[in-house]
Amino acid sequence: MARKERYLVGLDVGTSKITAIVGEMMDDGGLDIIGIGVAEAHGIRRGVVVNLEAAVESVKKAIEEAELTAGVEIDSVHLGLSGAHVKGFNSRGVVAVAGKNREISREDVQRAIDAAKAVALPSGREILHVLPQDFVVDEQDGIGAPVGMTGARLEVNVHIITGGASSTQNIVACVNRAGVAVLDTVLEQLAASESVLTNDEKELGVALVDIGGGTTDFAIFERGSLWHTGVVAIGGDHFTNDIAVGLRTPIPDAEKIKRRCGCALSALVDEDETMEVASVGGRQPRVMARRILSEILQPRAEEIFHLLWDEIRRAGYEKALNSGIVLTGGGAVLDGTAEIAEQIFDLPIRRGCPGEIGGLADHVHSPAFATAVGLVMYAHRNHVSEPARFVGVGALGRVAGRLRGLFKEFF
Repeated sequence: MARKERYLVGLDVGTSKITAIVGEMMDDGGLDIIGIGVAEAHGIRRGVVVNLEAAVESVKKAIEEAELTAGVEIDSVHLGLSGAHVKGFNSRGVVAVAGKNREISREDVQRAIDAAKAVALPSGREILHVLPQDFVVDEQDGIGAPVGMTGARLEVNVHIITGGASSTQNIVACVNRAGVAVLDTVLEQLAASESVLTNDEKELGVALVDIGGGTTDFAIFERGSLWHTGVVAIGGDHFTNDIAVGLRTPIPDAEKIKRRCGCALSALVDEDETMEVASVGGRQPRVMARRILSEILQPRAEEIFHLLWDEIRRAGYEKALNSGIVLTGGGAVLDGTAEIAEQIFDLPIRRGCPGEIGGLADHVHSPAFATAVGLVMYAHRNHVSEPARFVGVGALGRVAGRLRGLFKEFF
């Protein structure tokens, strides 16, 4: 393997921060994290570019920092996609098996997947992922890999993830203008699931909840496959704004207070604990009870989880989450979030931190790095059997390239 091909880069462009993670593929098949770059995000709101120049500068900063720590030059990345414009739905494709002896070939499987994704999309939307869930051969359902089996009729259930074409193109253009090519675009929930979910959890049924700065994204896995994705338009920045208004303090100070003293469950805070709060307009800082901060944060945390529970119930998966819920993203770092989620969902809850990696693993052992590390792990899993493919801004090239890689991903 050429030296340059050993390196994989994941770029997580979020509302509050941009993270670039450099991974090195080892000869024994493992993956080492060798570079980390984090920059404050500007010009991005809820996963969508709102100021191109500011966003390009933020991406450049994160990539330069990752290059410094890794000691390698970055020319291509795997980009995470999120935001309210991303929507997922389930579809089904049916084909007759063509081969002699009615043996199912890879071509038959591809035709079934093509039939499943032949759906009419509203204008301005493009397919980001087509993820097979399970196959049905002559009424026999629940089949994972049908190649080589015999049957006359093959059906496939897939989860199709679509995104707004202009939103996707803007974020790809933003990364291109920072001097880096985009090899692939990956849904952020899918990437985060690579780094924090176990196969057992995906098999039994689990919800991955990624609490970001501008949005909370979630994905539901069952029987080893992705069945539902969704977005709630509230995230960590809403906590910060609530603190700024409630304590009458500037937003940068509100963010610091949230990170230093925040707790989303007031029952966990002693009544005599205090904190210093900066005032607006050059007035003297004040000393306040930490319990007041928790009483501001708790209703917002409860609102996020109630909205999530409504979404999960509406989709009909409330009985499917046998492994419970895994919280990731910067919002999951806040004390008390897991405890509040446990009260509302009445399910086992855990914080998801990236695992099964070497190198700088202890530096990225936080829910905040789940997506960026997951992008590198996703790229590593698909890279083993497929050469890199560069992606321009054009949607067709991206979709065609990704479909070629589908089988390597699932069989």
